Amino acid sequence: MARGDLTDDEWAVIEPLLPLGERGPIPDLRRLVNGVMWRFRTGSPWRDMPRQYGSWSTVYGRFHLWAGAGVFQALMEAVIAEAAARGQTELGLVSVDSTSARAHHHAAGMMLDPELLEMENAVAEGKGLLQRGKTPR
Repeated sequence: MARGDLTDDEWAVIEPLLPLGERGPIPDLRRLVNGVMWRFRTGSPWRDMPRQYGSWSTVYGRFHLWAGAGVFQALMEAVIAEAAARGQTELGLVSVDSTSARAHHHAAGMMLDPELLEMENAVAEGKGLLQRGKTPR
């Protein structure tokens, strides 16, 4: 078992919640789930997944099917409900998305030369006229 893989107790909670394969051989689900967790924990490309988790394409394929079918959403809801039933919920562990967004240069207080700003506005106006099928003056 690698660092970050599911413990026996964690697997006992998750295993009954996973769907069985509808077609083809059923892969080792624990290894597959550990592979998905490794991929998102490291942020690595799927193709860089260590062989201990099986074929990267098998892990990705099952992840893609399950994500589309809402399996991960149902799994999260069930695990949270199980933790709440055990009195093990901790709201201090709530995660917040850390995505960053670039601000427009005006938001940063950048000053533009008024002449450059006039040219920028003229270009924007010309583009708008061309999109409406008119020619700029």
